[in-house]
Amino acid sequence: MESTRLVQSEVEELELKAKHLRRKSLKIIHQAGSGHPGGSLSAADIVTALFFGVMNYDSSSPKKADRDRFVLSKGHCTGLYYSVLAEAGFFAESGLNDYRKIDSEYFLSGHPHPKTPGVEIATGSLGQGLSVAHGIALAAKLDNLDYRVYALLGDGEIQEGQVWEATMSAVKFNTNNLVAIIDNNKVAQDNITKDLKDLEPLEDKWRTFGWDVHRIDGHNMAEVLEVLRLPLHSQKPRMIIADTIKGKGVSFMEGQTSWHGVAPSDEDYQKALKELE
Repeated sequence: MESTRLVQSEVEELELKAKHLRRKSLKIIHQAGSGHPGGSLSAADIVTALFFGVMNYDSSSPKKADRDRFVLSKGHCTGLYYSVLAEAGFFAESGLNDYRKIDSEYFLSGHPHPKTPGVEIATGSLGQGLSVAHGIALAAKLDNLDYRVYALLGDGEIQEGQVWEATMSAVKFNTNNLVAIIDNNKVAQDNITKDLKDLEPLEDKWRTFGWDVHRIDGHNMAEVLEVLRLPLHSQKPRMIIADTIKGKGVSFMEGQTSWHGVAPSDEDYQKALKELE
């Protein structure tokens, strides 16, 4: 019973942190007058679980050789990413006030910049992140280092052909320390994803390619934690399909293409904060 209570306590703590990071993401996007709130909100539970419940890293020494790596393949969701990095101690919280400013002290540009503490590589040209993550995971094996590489992809992004090249390569080289996660929020930049190209059946696709596949509710923190903490497969890379809602937590943003890359007005920002209290 004690163990169960401790687990439930951790889940609740991470749920609160995810809500806090949603608010923080919206704050800096609102201040900057630009950014991508929809995808930041949909991925908040996943990224919160990774950085505060799963990954091995030391923010005071961000280049430690044995650290776990995170690649934000859906690189436009930096409102969330930078909020998480600041919360984790990679740089000062005050730096978030310079989000998307050209003279930002920590290079907090619209897409991730490798000069930002905690960022592994520049991303945002969609479709490239899984290839990069696979290369980093291969490097661990060549260097005899025991770290995992986590790559977060968008569902619209996986329509890119390069994703499938990387999918095949990871199986060929038995890159079992690679864990890819799809933020399957079903809404792309200007359309419903399935109306652009229907991606289903996603599980069957990745299983056919030879991956270890799991599908979860990406907003159920207990499910997210459980799958991220599974032991690695002995040979296969892992694909986690996380079903999410674009704009999660803010009713008027949920499932809406219009909130892909638009900063909230003063009025909308205050409404959103009330819903995220």
